[in-house]
Amino acid sequence: MRAVADATGYGTSAVSQQLTALEREVGTTLLVPDGRRVRLTAAGRRLVQHAETILAAVAAAETDLSSDAEPHGNLRVGSYATALRRWLLPAAEALQRTHPRVQLEMQEREPAEVQQLLSDDLLDVGLVYDYSLVPATRQDGRQLLCTTAMMLAVPGDGVPLDTITNATDLAVLRDHPWICNSRGADDDELTHRLCAMAGWVPVVRHRADSIELVIDMVAAGHGIALVPVDAPRVVGVRRLPITIATIHRRTWSLTRPGRARWPATALLLGILNENMAADQRHPANDRTTRQSW
Repeated sequence: MRAVADATGYGTSAVSQQLTALEREVGTTLLVPDGRRVRLTAAGRRLVQHAETILAAVAAAETDLSSDAEPHGNLRVGSYATALRRWLLPAAEALQRTHPRVQLEMQEREPAEVQQLLSDDLLDVGLVYDYSLVPATRQDGRQLLCTTAMMLAVPGDGVPLDTITNATDLAVLRDHPWICNSRGADDDELTHRLCAMAGWVPVVRHRADSIELVIDMVAAGHGIALVPVDAPRVVGVRRLPITIATIHRRTWSLTRPGRARWPATALLLGILNENMAADQRHPANDRTTRQSW
C-alpha cells in the first residue's frame, strides 16, 4: 500500500479506501494478504488486463482530441546503440531545428531492457532489433523500420573461403572460436542456428558489446563473428557474404499502446523512417565510428 501511495501521491488510507470501493463495485476480492504485503487474486490480475486496454483507449481518445495540435512535450526513447547513433541522433538534431517544443530523452538500451521499460511506462518509444533467423515474439505497436544483411567477419588469412553458401563451407569454420554480444542472447542463438545447418555447435570464446571492438578482435585473430554489413571496415578483416540462408538484422519501433498517434511520436517515427530509407539507399560501408549491436 505504501508503494501505491508513493506512486500516486495519495495517503495509504485513501489508497485502501479506493481499493475497497473498487472491490465493492466489481463484486469480488481483488487483493489478499501475503505476509506484510498484498497480492492480486486471479480476478485482480484479470482486472489489470482490462485496465491496460481501458488506459490505452483513453490515451488514444486524448490523441484524437489533440491530433491537430503542434507536436510538443517530452518524448522518452530507448534504443540500441547503433540505431541511436545512426538514426536517432540525426532525428533529434532535426527536431531541434523544426520543432523545438519536442524534447527527446534518449537512453541506450538493449532490446529486452527497452521492452521492460515500455511495459513499466518509463519509455514512450523504443528502437529494438531481432534477426530473421531468430525472430522476436510479435508485439502490438511494433513497426518494421529497416533491415540490414549480416555477414561473417574473419581474419584476413585465417579462413579459406570467399562466401558461405552451403554446409560444406560452414564445416570449414568448425574449429574457429566465435565472438558474440556481451549483453544479449540473440547473437548466441543466431550463431548456433547458423552452425546447426551443418550439424555442429560453435564455441563462443569472446564477448563484446561494441561492434568496433568485435572487429578489432577478429583482426587480431581471436575469432570470427557475425556482424551487420555496415560494420566498420578494418585492415586484416575479410567480409564473407552469407547465402546459405537469409540472415538480416531487423530494426523495429515499439510504442506504448495508444501512443503511436501522439503528434510528437508520429513526427519522430516519420523522421526515423526517412533517415533509415535514405541510409538503405546510400549505405556507408566504410564507417569507422563505434557501433553496438
